[in-house]
Amino acid sequence: MHNCQNYNICIKKLKITLQNCKKYYMLNIRKRLSKRLRDKGKENMVSMKDISALCGVSVATVSKALNDHKDIGEDTKAHIRQVAKELGYSPNAAAKSLKTNRTYNLGVLFADEAMSGLTHDYFSHVLDSFKNTVEENGYDITFINCCKKRTGRMSYLEHSRYRGFDGVVIACVDFYDPEVEELVRSEIPVVTIDHLFHNRCAIISDNIKGMRDLVHYVYDMGHRKIAYIHGADSAVTQSRLSSFHHTCEELGIEVPAQYVREAPYRDTKGTYEETEKLLALKNPPTCILYPDDFACLGGINAIYARGMKIPEDISIAGYDGARIARHFEPQLTTLKQDTKQLGSLAAEKLINLIERPKTTLIEQIVVTGEVIPGTSVKQI
Repeated sequence: MHNCQNYNICIKKLKITLQNCKKYYMLNIRKRLSKRLRDKGKENMVSMKDISALCGVSVATVSKALNDHKDIGEDTKAHIRQVAKELGYSPNAAAKSLKTNRTYNLGVLFADEAMSGLTHDYFSHVLDSFKNTVEENGYDITFINCCKKRTGRMSYLEHSRYRGFDGVVIACVDFYDPEVEELVRSEIPVVTIDHLFHNRCAIISDNIKGMRDLVHYVYDMGHRKIAYIHGADSAVTQSRLSSFHHTCEELGIEVPAQYVREAPYRDTKGTYEETEKLLALKNPPTCILYPDDFACLGGINAIYARGMKIPEDISIAGYDGARIARHFEPQLTTLKQDTKQLGSLAAEKLINLIERPKTTLIEQIVVTGEVIPGTSVKQI
């Protein structure tokens, strides 16, 4: 009995000694790491080798724990991650890039002619959806510098190669710009939004069906004198304009040449002036379609300036389904584009092109929208 007690006491003392040795060992390593970091003048120079020494496991085990592999125990994994966190460890992006041949960074080429930037009602929501989807898949995004006045600037392709982008999404640019075409023809995976290039993936909002549905809605409300102020020339504008004419022809609606006018997208001054011209006609329209919801503000101001009321004296409808349209009075009738679907599909397609280049189909995906009835179109 006496010997058994002595044995237990010895075991207990040994455990305490081992724990103290471990604490001393870990403290010693932390001190050495801190000194090394100070000497190098950097905060984040902890390596997996340091973590392995501290945890008493191999570097391979540390790598598996940090990358959530299934072939190590959960307790070991949790301990390694806790130590890594205490040491302030984070993976080295350059080292990861060398190992995987990827940077996990995607380029975004976005140059809005109206200079509205990320306040753009339509593209800001598309890009937000794109950003959320790529981040969920472990990627970051970087905007490609579009300022052509910058000294020593690089072309879009040069910038993309310099940053090492795994892929690029292109939205709201001059798609006929030689620099854009150069990027599209390069070896870098590219997905475009609302524009088609040969042998490239594109995510397209169904502007043909969208305009057809909007014209049908206005027609069903009794309107036969329908004017359309369309945006500046682009693939989107061409699709909407041709659909407008085609749908009116199908419905037997005659559209006088003076009913079709042009104003840049998101340009309230332009739509104000063109609305004035439409209202001054001897035979004015009963309903005006605008290039986008934001541009509708210019038309609304022109209508109110004449002492007219919406929709009692004239009806209006927008396009895009922007949030601002919900706050118009009267509430704006508009064609809502599915910006969330457009952005997420662009992200998924681009990631597939990067990770599964041999099996990913080069295709054009069309996303439909829907008419959101408001109170700005009168039943006549």
